[in-house]
Amino acid sequence: MVSGTSHVVACEFVAEDHTAQLCLRIVQWLEGLASKALDLEAKVRGSHVGSYLPSCGVWHHTQRYLKKGNPDMNVVHHLDFDAPTRENANLLPDDKKQDESLLEDVWTLLRAGRLEEACGLCRSAGQPWRASSLCSFGGFNQFPSVEALVKNGKNRTLQAVEFESGIGHQWHLWKWASYCASEKIAEQGGKCEAAVYAAQCSNLKRMLPLCTDWESACWAMAKSWLDVQVDLEITRSLPGGVDQLRNFGDVIDGSPGHADGSFEPSNGPENWPIQVLNQQPRQLSSLLQKLHSGEMIHETVTRQCKEQQRQIQMTLMLGDIPRVLDLIWSWITPTEDNQNGFRPRGDPQMIQFGAHLVLVLRYLLAEEMKDAFKDKILSVGDNILHLYALFLFSKEHEELVGIYASQLARHRCIDLFVHMMELRLHSSVHVKYKIFLSAMEYLPFSSMDDSKGNFEDIIERILLRSREIKVGKYDNLSDVSEQHRLQSLQKAKVIQWLCFTPPSTITNVKDVSKKLLLRALVHSNILFREFALISMWRVPAMPIGAHTVLGFLAEPLKQLAETLETSEDYNVFEDLKEFQDWREYYSCDATYRNWLKIEVENAEVPVSELSLEEKERAISAAKETLNASLSLLERKETPWLASTDRMYESAEPVFLELHATAMLCLPSGECLCPDATVCTTLTSALYSSAGDEVVLNRQLMVKVSISSRDSYCIDVVLRCLAIAGDGLEPHDLNDGGILATIMAAGFKGELPRFQAGVTIEISRLDAWYSDKDGTLECPATYIVKGLCRRCCLTELILRCMQVSVSLMGSGVLPDCHDTLIEVVGSPENDFLHLFSQQQLQEFLLLEREYSICKMELTEE
Repeated sequence: MVSGTSHVVACEFVAEDHTAQLCLRIVQWLEGLASKALDLEAKVRGSHVGSYLPSCGVWHHTQRYLKKGNPDMNVVHHLDFDAPTRENANLLPDDKKQDESLLEDVWTLLRAGRLEEACGLCRSAGQPWRASSLCSFGGFNQFPSVEALVKNGKNRTLQAVEFESGIGHQWHLWKWASYCASEKIAEQGGKCEAAVYAAQCSNLKRMLPLCTDWESACWAMAKSWLDVQVDLEITRSLPGGVDQLRNFGDVIDGSPGHADGSFEPSNGPENWPIQVLNQQPRQLSSLLQKLHSGEMIHETVTRQCKEQQRQIQMTLMLGDIPRVLDLIWSWITPTEDNQNGFRPRGDPQMIQFGAHLVLVLRYLLAEEMKDAFKDKILSVGDNILHLYALFLFSKEHEELVGIYASQLARHRCIDLFVHMMELRLHSSVHVKYKIFLSAMEYLPFSSMDDSKGNFEDIIERILLRSREIKVGKYDNLSDVSEQHRLQSLQKAKVIQWLCFTPPSTITNVKDVSKKLLLRALVHSNILFREFALISMWRVPAMPIGAHTVLGFLAEPLKQLAETLETSEDYNVFEDLKEFQDWREYYSCDATYRNWLKIEVENAEVPVSELSLEEKERAISAAKETLNASLSLLERKETPWLASTDRMYESAEPVFLELHATAMLCLPSGECLCPDATVCTTLTSALYSSAGDEVVLNRQLMVKVSISSRDSYCIDVVLRCLAIAGDGLEPHDLNDGGILATIMAAGFKGELPRFQAGVTIEISRLDAWYSDKDGTLECPATYIVKGLCRRCCLTELILRCMQVSVSLMGSGVLPDCHDTLIEVVGSPENDFLHLFSQQQLQEFLLLEREYSICKMELTEE
């Protein structure tokens, strides 16, 4: 490359000066956009700028007119290119129109950074002199970029010229000549031609009248300012240049320049370059301010400055990325009355742009972000990404959400997926699987980074929230209890998230599948316990929640049963055993309800009109119910739901706690709306059911309050000291201990000193070990299991007695009734201590009724 030329000085300056480099990038960016627009226009329309006939700029019409010898003082008398200016005359209108068209296209090409094409256009039009005037120094591009410097190569033309006249002399001479031309032509009304030459000398006030859009105006100002900075640097590099610059100090160091600035020298060439300097901004912010409100700026440009796209571009020019994020968020943020809505205000494309801008900035600037900037890009960036994820979700693009959710802060990522999963809980399997895949593919399964969300945390939150009370609108008190029973279906459907097959593309897919299934087992057992305690009513309707869970887990358990059964994990074995126990129980429950449904249907028809087939159907269902129930009750080695939990060990005193959310139901099935009096009375009744000795020795504490989530529900907390056989050491009775005994009385409607027949209908039930300060340590599952044994086994036995009486009344002697009585009375099984007083009375009454029917049948 040639050294020691003004072009080299210019390129070196721009490479080192931040402001000049920024101007260069703005110019190149805007010229690139304009160039692409020209290419697109040529491709679409099949024509391009400068498609003229050869020599169309030779002024043929004026030439023919002069040959005719018609004198006219307003028409030029010569055809050299200086004639119109020198003679102060015009060309013929047709030639003038062609010249104007040519100059418009030259301006368009200059605007697109295509100087060589502009010069070529002038030559093809027969105006090589104009091409020479646009490109000094033998036609070489003097744009201060490395690309232009490399393209010019080692040509010695400029070096030879400047060796003779000095660096910058020829450069400044050409600039001065261009300025003079732009001013003189402007006086004659040639706007396009004046702008073409003004672009060569930074004469901004002659360029702006042609800039009727934001990009053109911004390009003109940035290019003009860049050229002036380069000119000043070249002047500074000359001998005595610093002193010369000092003469321009008032202009250079003054307030930001305006075309109508306070310092207004005449436009004569003797004052150049002060006129040009006075037009330039002093800072980039001044340049942008002129775009907003400069007097010579076209109104369209001012209007476009208010557009969102332009505001982003101008803010990016300033390098204020945090401000860009604030702008985007202010445009797309939901309205105050729709903060949780899925339809944010603003252009969807702006939301999309903002989200991808955040991703790009985080990727590019990950190692360069300082604290304040990092906080902004994380906080506001998360807001934008979160909103775009919601937008994708609202457009049913669930499969894409994970890409953006994975970039959110941990709590926001979890909240987002939980919200989506809850809204899609009742959607099709296909839609739910899309959400599952999106989380699986883009989020880690387990926690590896505390700042990022993971699938396990999402699932834990989903499972936890699914057990919370869902407040609904109730028309009457009976509707309350029914709604709470229906909520069991919503609880059950959550299990499906754990039953999907993970994609094979994730790491450790087999381990992930196993973990999901194990978590499904644990949670399904929790739900089975709660579902069983709310399905004691002897009605034909099936407990839909329990059977939904069984349906979800049927196939996955078949696939992984061998793996789980051979697992050495004690807890896994216990969970699988409990699941199998519940599957057997609900099978018995289903056969009973099927029999009850047949009985109800037959009861609507007179006995004399019942067909033999209908009678046989009822008898068959009754026998099936008895056989299934007796099979469950007769288990010896592994009694149903017998707890084998490892006992809690601690040197400090250990306490047991039972937390329940429930509602009170009248014998009619309606809900008893609780108030302060009811809560106080229930508290007293729960204390009374335990007895004074237990209250003192076990430090029993009972707390009943109206639920903060639903005024129809109550929160019950029982707490007592753990002792040997109840919390400490093995619990051989498998009845849940004192806390289960107290709650069982409430479930069975037999609380002393409380309204007779009022039962506690459970919505959520948990038992825990805790320390003396009340901190919950770990689950005390044996309490809830024992409570289920107290309620479920006794109800199962009473149902069997009901079926036996019905069979005997139909004239059929049950084969297994005596066996049932033996099983119930066996000290080894110890079922009798699970019965409450009223249940024992019901059992004896049913046995009495059975005996009477048997005697009557024998007599007949």
